[in-house]
Amino acid sequence: MMKKLFAAFIMLFLTTAAYAEETTETTNDAIVTENTTTSTVTSTSDSTNTVIAAPPSAIAPTINTTNSDICTIGVSGAVQTQILGISAGSTVRDMNCEKLKNATQLYNMGMKVAAVSVMCQDPRVFQAMMDAGTPCPIDGLIGDQAKDAWNDPANQYVRPDVQSNRGFNVDSDTRTTLIGGAIVVGILAILLGG
Repeated sequence: MMKKLFAAFIMLFLTTAAYAEETTETTNDAIVTENTTTSTVTSTSDSTNTVIAAPPSAIAPTINTTNSDICTIGVSGAVQTQILGISAGSTVRDMNCEKLKNATQLYNMGMKVAAVSVMCQDPRVFQAMMDAGTPCPIDGLIGDQAKDAWNDPANQYVRPDVQSNRGFNVDSDTRTTLIGGAIVVGILAILLGG
């Protein structure tokens, strides 16, 4: 223990005091570091791109039907396989739109009964009119006379609500669309299956 005290005293005497000096002067000596780096990067790349064939792309045609006075709808489609691409487009008549436009024109010309008669070609409208007690006109008859005429068995197959239940009735545009769709699906099945 004595040795430790002795070593502490010797260290105490060998140290010198340091004093801080006060100055009232301000200096603007900022620490400035200058660094210059020169770097050279050399890169060599050797790449080769070989395009054997352009990527397959069957693009469906756009069909512009922006005129609101035209009762047509644009339909288009495309099918692409590794070998063959097919695209087609057509317009389809909107029969309900035509029916509404015809009824509107007839009504505007003062032919109100004819306008109602055009609307009554739709089985839903026909049934709604019958349910409301205001049957659709038939052969120039309106009101109760028209109701009696519609209920006559001789006119049974003229009623729109009975015609819609007789089978699968399609107009020529719908038939053409269905045939075209079946052809496209058949070709696709052949291409994918073979």
